Amino acid sequence: GNQTQVAQNAYVFSTSTRNFDNRLGKNSQVYLGSAELAAVVALKGELPTAAEYSDIVSGKIKAENADYVYRYLNFNKVSKEELEAMVG
Repeated sequence: GNQTQVAQNAYVFSTSTRNFDNRLGKNSQVYLGSAELAAVVALKGELPTAAEYSDIVSGKIKAENADYVYRYLNFNKVSKEELEAMVG
C-alpha cells in the first residue's frame, strides 16, 4: 500500500524493497538497508560507520549463535527443498 510521507527534505532509513525519487516525501533522501541494519540505526539514532556496525552487531549476536542467526543467508549451504520451503 501507500507509505506515509516524511517531512520535506528529510533523510530517512527504510527497509522497503523499493526506492525512487520522492517516494517517501518531497526531496527526501532515502537509504535502504536490511532489518539488521535497521536495528543498529534504531540503537544509534543515525547511520553507523562500518566499524560501529560491526561492534554493535558482534556485541548483540554471540559467536556461537551466528550460524543459526544467519542460516537463511547461506544460500550455498541450503538444499533445494529448504530453499523452496523458505520462499513458498
